[in-house]
Amino acid sequence: MNQPAYRLASYSDLFDLPDHIIGEIINGQLITQPRPAPRHARAASVMGGELMNPFDHGRGGPGGWWILYEPELHLEPHILVPDLAGWRRERMPFLPEESYFSLAPDWVCEILSPSTARIDRVVKMPIYAEQGLTWLWLIDPDMRTLEIFNLHEGRWLMYGAWQENDEVNAPPFEAIRFALADLWAPKRSEFG
Repeated sequence: MNQPAYRLASYSDLFDLPDHIIGEIINGQLITQPRPAPRHARAASVMGGELMNPFDHGRGGPGGWWILYEPELHLEPHILVPDLAGWRRERMPFLPEESYFSLAPDWVCEILSPSTARIDRVVKMPIYAEQGLTWLWLIDPDMRTLEIFNLHEGRWLMYGAWQENDEVNAPPFEAIRFALADLWAPKRSEFG
């Protein structure tokens, strides 16, 4: 019996996608998803805003990081686009000239949605571990939770979890404290 022929996705396949679609190549397969929904976009924007001044700019915090929205990561055969990523400047003193990063970040934050949670947890987490990423944050705007994982001997260990209105002070950004509630957009159902 003849098996169907499969073609591995290539970088050029990403250029053929419409503007409203985000594409990644994972294990040779093109994975697509629509642009983030408003609650997803708000959580990513606020989280990035909390970290940008103290860690990227060094205003009100220690500095020493590059914090970026949706950077394109070329990690061996995979092309991933996390919602947020950060590199310690001691590991990456300058941003690359290319339009992508081949050095794995030190920290990634994925904002979960019903359409991406399985891929973020089951497919991307092991890739991040293989690449030696140190810290992974998973934010779920629908469940209003933050889970933080630390890589230890090649495996993810949960450092901690927060919910709803908790105050967060956690690595690798323990120099600041922020209110998790600021990430959540009010739901229409909350306005009787």
